[in-house]
Amino acid sequence: MTHISHHIPDDMIRAYASGSLGQAFSLVVAAHVSMCDRCRAQLEAEEAMGGAVLESVAPASGDDEDALSALMARLDGGERDEPAAVRSGIYPGPVNAALRGNPPRWKRLGAGIRQDILHADAEGSVRLLFIPEGSAVPDHGHRGTELTLVLQGSFSDVTGAFGVGDVEVADDSLDHVPTAGTEAPCICLAATEGSLRFRSLVPSLLQPIFRI
Repeated sequence: MTHISHHIPDDMIRAYASGSLGQAFSLVVAAHVSMCDRCRAQLEAEEAMGGAVLESVAPASGDDEDALSALMARLDGGERDEPAAVRSGIYPGPVNAALRGNPPRWKRLGAGIRQDILHADAEGSVRLLFIPEGSAVPDHGHRGTELTLVLQGSFSDVTGAFGVGDVEVADDSLDHVPTAGTEAPCICLAATEGSLRFRSLVPSLLQPIFRI
């Protein structure tokens, strides 16, 4: 079994359980939970706790009762549109469903790095990233939160090392150079709130084209 050392923050699991987390970040949480017994147990506990609290509230009217039923459905997963848990190779069920069962449609970013944007809206974007062995993503910072889940290989930066199943949580205080391990190409699922802040000129100029 894969040893996972870096997990989804508690507040994000709580938001996911309540259905209030955006779609981009929800995909990363769903994928990690499908790989991590600890976070799956925590999610189930959050859902059970939320359901117990809601059931203890006596609705004052028919409208309140309808609202309670809707919230209970969300806690049961009925409105989260979670993909079926069918793994395909390195891709856990939620990612495989986002790919519609197809291989990623990789687009080159340069230096052998590739991406496939799975979803983007006003709340954020989520993409698959392919980083060749030993290669590095250019030095950059963030405009908001970024969740990066490792699906294959590994990467490291100033905060530590991340292997399969691990999630790095970055915010606007972190500037880093994620570097893939040498054992295999690193394939990650990354959700971001805003565009990256690159230190060098060329990546900055290419940002509008690559939507990063």
